[in-house]
Amino acid sequence: MAKPDIGQRQYDRAQEIIPGATGLFGFRQEMSVPGQWPPYFQEAKGCEIVDLDGRRFVDLGAFGMGATVLGYADPDVTEAVIRRVRAGSMCSTNPPDEVELAELLLEIHPWAERVRFGRLGGETMAITIRIARAGTGRDKVAFCGYHGWHDWYLAANLPTEGENPVDRLGNWHLAPGAGPSGVPRALAGSALPFAYNHLDQLESIVRDHGSKLAAIVLEPTRNLMPEPGFLEGVRELANRCGARLVFDEITIGWKLCLGGAHLKYGVEPDMAVFAKSLGNGHPMAAIVGRAETMDAFHKSFISSAYWSEAVGPAAALAAVKKMKRIDVPSHLARMGQRYRDGLTLLAEKHNVPLTFTGHPGMFFNAFDHPKAAALQTLWSARMLPRGFLVHGCCFPGYAHQEEHIDSCLEASESVFAELAEAIEKDDIESRIGGPVKQAGLRRLA
Repeated sequence: MAKPDIGQRQYDRAQEIIPGATGLFGFRQEMSVPGQWPPYFQEAKGCEIVDLDGRRFVDLGAFGMGATVLGYADPDVTEAVIRRVRAGSMCSTNPPDEVELAELLLEIHPWAERVRFGRLGGETMAITIRIARAGTGRDKVAFCGYHGWHDWYLAANLPTEGENPVDRLGNWHLAPGAGPSGVPRALAGSALPFAYNHLDQLESIVRDHGSKLAAIVLEPTRNLMPEPGFLEGVRELANRCGARLVFDEITIGWKLCLGGAHLKYGVEPDMAVFAKSLGNGHPMAAIVGRAETMDAFHKSFISSAYWSEAVGPAAALAAVKKMKRIDVPSHLARMGQRYRDGLTLLAEKHNVPLTFTGHPGMFFNAFDHPKAAALQTLWSARMLPRGFLVHGCCFPGYAHQEEHIDSCLEASESVFAELAEAIEKDDIESRIGGPVKQAGLRRLA
């Protein structure tokens, strides 16, 4: 296989003229295999991509960061998008698909009566917090997990009054590189973190700040499963203090259950937020919520021109209708479990300390080793010439089939043997052929 050249030159140029090189933190080459990971794609279909150098890969990693649950360029969604583009995607009136999409989402979520649309996950979380604050007349937010880049959230990393800013650097709730520079210092203390499954931490926040809490925000599940009573306890605490309960379903939504993980667990929020898979690779996001909560929208100015473009609703309508016809969660679970079981066997065979968290349909893997990042980099690097993208996570899609999983596991056999040898000889870094990957965001579950 020819040494990659075109994509790397383009990425090197991007680093000179685009701060951060890419729009998505997790898609920076440095987060995978610096100097080797394909930085750009020219084609993506099913579960395969072709990079600028003509290399073909099966994606068994982040898979569009979880935004393409049906697969890259799903034919049903693509057909709807092309039809909409040819008919015109933006004009001076509104796309009718958004009304049908709202009706469909309310049918799937019988606890809700209102829907608002956005296009991106982070911005839609910001809309949600604005609605919660407008409806309650309160400012503070208790949160768990990752919810984007906006001021309301990164305020958790600001030093509070009397705290040394230098001390805060070692106690950020997100890793360095996602710091609060540029976030108004007046927001310090407005975002209060708690850890998943630690109801006692949320109880403490409610005890100290309950009368000022506008919202309690969390992903209903991600890396961890909810312990018995945890989500129910969060719901009760929100009721007790009058805060709005917000479930962030941006990543997990549609992967465990049609309509979101909260339906699987039987706990109803005041608002649930969807993006990513909602449009299956096309920008679309939605807030589904109770009327008494969502009607606070009228108390604040929330508007954007591109929230009325037509491609997003067309894509989402096609994607949701397809997810109603076929059992996507079961397929994701089967493929994910097959891959996870195979990796487990390889790790045990070669005595490689590989661990897993999360659900079969969306799981995360890590090496329980002091040089975990180097091991991950070496694994990812060795799988590239074998035609596979592997990462510290696996978000299976409906396009993945058994043959993709089995081929990857077969190709991984010799790589795990080398990982074991590298651990034994303590020469992991020297085998990579470049720098070790950078650390990603640290999440509160």
